[in-house]
Amino acid sequence: MTAAFVRANTRLGTAPHVPEIQLYLADDAIELWERVEAEVGETDLAPPFWAFAWAGGQALARYVLDNPSLVAGRHVLDLAAGCGVVALAAAKAGARRVVANEIDPFAIDAIALNAEVNALTVESVLGDMLDGDADGADVVLAGDIFYDKAVTSRMMPFIQRLQARGVTVLVGDPGRAHLPQEKFEKVARYEISVPKALEDAEVKTTTVWRPLSPVDGG
Repeated sequence: MTAAFVRANTRLGTAPHVPEIQLYLADDAIELWERVEAEVGETDLAPPFWAFAWAGGQALARYVLDNPSLVAGRHVLDLAAGCGVVALAAAKAGARRVVANEIDPFAIDAIALNAEVNALTVESVLGDMLDGDADGADVVLAGDIFYDKAVTSRMMPFIQRLQARGVTVLVGDPGRAHLPQEKFEKVARYEISVPKALEDAEVKTTTVWRPLSPVDGG
């Protein structure tokens, strides 16, 4: 069972910028990655993103908690949710329905464990949702999504489809190379503490961005 694996290979703690939310987190990415591959019996798996609170997610979660009217009473989708910190922040801030999306089964179980320990309700969807239109969500939140060119090439059309039906979209990004900044406007900025083993610094300047409307040049 992946849930048992997640619980056995992480410890309960909090992310520096979101102390209100408890999370099952790991200390060593490489060691955990090797354990995941041994557990599954495969190599070349994706890194265990679900075991860490990445800078973009922390920034989005902080923004949501500080601005609950953004999600209160609304249907929220946390795309590429990782450990689920953004989804949990939305649930804590009063969202009517929260769905966390991931392509990693371990992440789905991590999110469920994190929701349970915080006594919050978060649904989860396993699979790639970028070819759809967020299944009716009113708010779509995505942290650290612009990590490579291929994902960016799919993310921007996805965002444009959401804009066409009036969805609120926010992304959290700590300066990833493939974020097309000219298509976004800054909403908030934070200095986020992160494990140095995961990033190139112990503190990442991380921005919450809103896509520009087509009229504004988005």
